[in-house]
Amino acid sequence: MSEAEMANIPAATQDDYYAIAEATLPGAGLGGYSLPEDTRFIIREGHGGRLTSMEGREYIDYVCGAGATIIGHDHPAVIEAVQERAAKGLHFFGTLNDAAVELADRLVSVIPCAERIIFTTTGSEATSYCMRIARAVMGKPKILKFEGAYHGNHDYASFSQFPTHAANYPMATSDIGGVPEALQDTMMVAPYNDLETVESILSEHAGEIAAIIAEPVQRIIFPRSGFLEGLRRLADKFGVLLIFDEVVTGFRLSIAGAQGHFGVTPDLASYGKIVGGGGPLGCVGGRADLIDATNPNRKGRTDYAYINGTLHGNPIAAVAGLATLKVLQEKDFYDHFHGKADRFRKAFCDVLARHSLNAIVAGQASFWQFLFTENEPANQMDVLASDMQRSATLDGELLRNGVYVLPNVRRFFSAAHTDADLEVSLDALNAACGTMVA
Repeated sequence: MSEAEMANIPAATQDDYYAIAEATLPGAGLGGYSLPEDTRFIIREGHGGRLTSMEGREYIDYVCGAGATIIGHDHPAVIEAVQERAAKGLHFFGTLNDAAVELADRLVSVIPCAERIIFTTTGSEATSYCMRIARAVMGKPKILKFEGAYHGNHDYASFSQFPTHAANYPMATSDIGGVPEALQDTMMVAPYNDLETVESILSEHAGEIAAIIAEPVQRIIFPRSGFLEGLRRLADKFGVLLIFDEVVTGFRLSIAGAQGHFGVTPDLASYGKIVGGGGPLGCVGGRADLIDATNPNRKGRTDYAYINGTLHGNPIAAVAGLATLKVLQEKDFYDHFHGKADRFRKAFCDVLARHSLNAIVAGQASFWQFLFTENEPANQMDVLASDMQRSATLDGELLRNGVYVLPNVRRFFSAAHTDADLEVSLDALNAACGTMVA
């Protein structure tokens, strides 16, 4: 076909892509999310804190790759590192590569609990490996988690993940299909920010529980003063391990994650895609005696915790992670980052107040979400007690006005967001609130 003939072929439109997606992808979405037809769009590219759709419309991005793009979509240091490394080979397997070793060394230096690390591909893998290591080392079958906590997509995480009412503590119930009923006896559940219930459960079941797993910030819910310290104390008192799921908080609250921010050190911690600068790489960090349970030389022993993944230590993701960590360790990075987030959140609050909407900007630091309630939530039941339908309506109006959020899902600020992004966001929020009031 000649160049002239090719030039006459019409370019594929966003609607063409939707037709393909509707035929090939369930719900025309990716994973657990599919936007309503009147707000959906297809991302063509991302720069800084913004996305551009196939139709050329810009959106201010507060999803931020589920939190991974903390320094934006195309930070020059990350792009340069990836481009340079790609020329040396995209992937290896079965033995070490230099980039992975360098990243492992850097991770051990910044993660407080990490005497050693193991690589994973995703945060879901990381939390599942934490549970496996705990069970293998402790010789106990059960894990205690918190109601409404999200620890990934694997079967053990799929208990009390999307609850609609309070559990019969500590009984865990799966709220998705396809999870074997037999696993229910291996998981227990407690309300977040409730040390009294945790202690009661441990008093009765500590002999069966290998570990407590907690998100230090559970979705948008921050720990009450003393809660994380109390978990550490109770874990030590009853002889169970403490696992922090830092897939979201890791490197976002501080370079030392939630562990450094709150001053509480767990026995194991899981990390996700931010380890790879947004690429396919995560890790588990922890005490040497625990991580050593995954040593391949222990195969055949009952305390061996098998881990393996084709993309573990992928060199492209590893150099992206190294470049990201270098930026995060720049002088005063977190002071500027959190200061900007506080300024953005206050500006959002002012708009809500101007329209007399009974809503708050829940969260702290770079975490935020609109909730129609009067007080910051202390647990998942507090979130469910808010007017979730009104929140979803407001979020939908934001999407229509060029602000990318997932309805009723926690969102983030990034270091790449600018004052111009804030102004666009405030205009969009003002219009969305006006529609709500009308």
